[in-house]
Amino acid sequence: MTVAVVLLSAALVIVIALMTAADAGALARMEGATYPAALTRAATAFAAVITLAAAVTAAITALLG
Repeated sequence: MTVAVVLLSAALVIVIALMTAADAGALARMEGATYPAALTRAATAFAAVITLAAAVTAAITALLG
């Protein structure tokens, strides 16, 4: 049961990060950014979401452990 919860949580975080990256790239293109610049912004947004998820996980683990 615990493994399933961990896997589903990880999948949810990745999906949210991908959606955030897609939105960031689309907004960058709407602003007139070039494709490489939009891709850079999308990658930055993806990395930020993954980093935030890792930080929240570490904080929750510290509080519960």
